[in-house]
Amino acid sequence: MKIVTVVGARPQFIKAAPVSSAFQSHGIEECLIHTGQHYDEDMSSVFFDEMGIPSPAYDLKVGSGTHGRQTGKMMALLDEVMEKEQPDGMLIYGDTNSTLAGALVAAKMHVPIAHVEAGLRSFNRKMPEEVNRVAADHLSSLLFCPTFIAVENLKREGIESGVSHVGDVMYDAALLAKEKASGRAGGPLMETHGLESGSYVLVTIHRAENTDDSERLLGIFNSLSELAESKNVLLPLHPRTKANLERVGFSTEDSPIQFVTPLGFLDMVEAEANAAVIVTDSGGVQKEAYFHRVPCVTLRPETEWVETVDAGWNTLLDPMERSLVDAVSVVKQGTEIEEYGEGDASEKIVSEISKAL
Repeated sequence: MKIVTVVGARPQFIKAAPVSSAFQSHGIEECLIHTGQHYDEDMSSVFFDEMGIPSPAYDLKVGSGTHGRQTGKMMALLDEVMEKEQPDGMLIYGDTNSTLAGALVAAKMHVPIAHVEAGLRSFNRKMPEEVNRVAADHLSSLLFCPTFIAVENLKREGIESGVSHVGDVMYDAALLAKEKASGRAGGPLMETHGLESGSYVLVTIHRAENTDDSERLLGIFNSLSELAESKNVLLPLHPRTKANLERVGFSTEDSPIQFVTPLGFLDMVEAEANAAVIVTDSGGVQKEAYFHRVPCVTLRPETEWVETVDAGWNTLLDPMERSLVDAVSVVKQGTEIEEYGEGDASEKIVSEISKAL
């Protein structure tokens, strides 16, 4: 059996690590395709190196562009690879343009699709990620849900066949990373930036709705600068965010925020695990915050991971309407979330693929 796996962005590289390992243990051939959606060294190959993921069989080097152009270019190149490889199935992750491109190409070639993180919904169709995940779910034959809410979301849309609750593959990846990063607490990253465990706020900002609107972008970073007057604020700067800050004239050099280049996954694990609070607009980082039992403030009006809010670990915030400084000052720990599983989601995914295909 041969499975083509399509990845293109940081969260997908991380999720692929435990699943690729499970494919190997089951003796299933995996052909890994990197679309090149994240192509910066700090956003791409470092994750393959640190997480022990096999080098991609194909690197499509698509690069940046508008959603339509990027997705279209991916589809044209994926079509060529699929014709050459003739796989038994395609595995896709999450909700990126790479996810959508893979799903469309496989569906048109009548290749069964397995979607990891199926059923997640923000119910905001203005988010490109929401459009991608909905389309991918409706094209997929096997839908692997990380939560029971995701299963119910699919049921409401009329999707019940091929649906499985397997737990969260990101929890598998977090356990793998913790093992690889053992002994790093208070290690290289902390020493380099003069930080002590529990003494700082970790921030990641990259969503288009936060970075492409000039007024909103300035509002967020002015709030972060205000926060940085009283707390250490560490912010790995995403390339898109950096370009947009330059466009609106926000000086990173004059800000009290401690800006650093994008972090490798093990450095990011260290940064998350030792933070007092995490502020983010990333779906993955919201959950990683919980995995490390660190309270989180999410700069979005909604989240796909509603259980993190219900359990008290995550606070949703529109920084244009409420004070970020106040929100960070009142965060607290919450209760346990059992539906993410016990770190065996990858094994369940590969077993289901093996039986179905």
